[in-house]
Amino acid sequence: MPAAGRLTLVERLNILRTHPEWADAGMSATPGRTGARPRPACRAWDRTSKNGPYAALIIRDYLFREIGKPMAAMLAICVALFAGYSAADFLSDAVNGLLSTNTILELVALKVLIGLEVLVPVSLYLSIVMAFGTLYGNSEFTALHALRVTPPMIMRTVLTLGACVAVGVAVLSLVVRPWAYHRLHELSKEAELSLDVDAMQAGTFYIVQHGARVIYLAERRGPGSPARDVFVQVRHADYTQIIHAQLAYPLMDEGPGRHDVDVRLKNAHVYDLARKPGGHDQVLNVREVTEDPSSRDTEPLGYSSVAAGTLRIARSAAPADVAEIQWRLSTGITALLLAMLAVPLGRGKPRQNRHGKLGTAILIFFVYYLLYTSARTWVQHGMVGTVPGIWWAPAMLAVVTLVVARDFIPDPRTWLPARLRAILGARAPATGAQR
Repeated sequence: MPAAGRLTLVERLNILRTHPEWADAGMSATPGRTGARPRPACRAWDRTSKNGPYAALIIRDYLFREIGKPMAAMLAICVALFAGYSAADFLSDAVNGLLSTNTILELVALKVLIGLEVLVPVSLYLSIVMAFGTLYGNSEFTALHALRVTPPMIMRTVLTLGACVAVGVAVLSLVVRPWAYHRLHELSKEAELSLDVDAMQAGTFYIVQHGARVIYLAERRGPGSPARDVFVQVRHADYTQIIHAQLAYPLMDEGPGRHDVDVRLKNAHVYDLARKPGGHDQVLNVREVTEDPSSRDTEPLGYSSVAAGTLRIARSAAPADVAEIQWRLSTGITALLLAMLAVPLGRGKPRQNRHGKLGTAILIFFVYYLLYTSARTWVQHGMVGTVPGIWWAPAMLAVVTLVVARDFIPDPRTWLPARLRAILGARAPATGAQR
């Protein structure tokens, strides 16, 4: 007998079926036959029987587990790929000494947090397609249909999981993503104002602060060693300063609360060139001068809709803010619609296709994501108004989902509150009598 953790869904239901209490749940023998084998007279999800709720829990937990395992693996792979892609953008800056290792790690972590609002829904979407394709290929859904487990019942289970994921995605979009963008902008600003001078290499122009500071080392053996023939250009509001030093080496300031690296320049020529008419140029020859690559007046961060709070952009009528708030509100809806769409896409023939329509599912997602992001861009640039805004893209996905998953959509009478179902059930005979 297989281990309890490896039992298939049908085996779990058979164990429940052979329980002694199953007889009280509706097991009956065929009339007129002696020694006939008992057969079930109730549905697997019939909650009026004793074992009905247990069967429902078994099916729900089994489907959750079969979807959750590939989703966790796929999400981990997507996060690793996305993190690697994001880190590649900063590697050149790290090699050139523009960014430290800790800064890069924090930047990559923030990028991953921002991308989770897309990575989580697509991981759930593809994991449902793969999991259901495997279950159809192993004929487990065929056995469930024989137990009168209908497609709407399966859809309700997926909707439960999809709703939980949609809530999490909404929190990521409304709360976590703006904070991550704000911190990312702060960190980028700090990185522009600081240099890892000990990692600088010879023969490279280091352009920071959008050209406000340029540094070039003509000769240097390696980290920790002095550099020769150093050129530094610093652009100020009224003048441009150019420094040429024969020798330069880093100085670590070990004072309390500071870990910056200053640069000591020896035998330097300093040229102050006026940038405005009527200004005076100056030339200084100094034996020794200390420069701080991070010493520059910082400007406050500019406004960005992606980093602004949700309540703030919700009250704004600017096109960029409208596009951003609609994007944040629609990500959770998109996650739920993708989960629903994955159910029919995972359907396949027994023992033939174990991955469902995975290729079709990937193509549908790429087309939708292209339209989704395009709609956001059009609203940002004022090409599309607040209405329909970007909502036409999720609306199109909803129509496609309702058409493709029409056989899996539950009857409203099966999920309405019990009191409302009782009212509707009481009105139906009266309406027929009037007719």
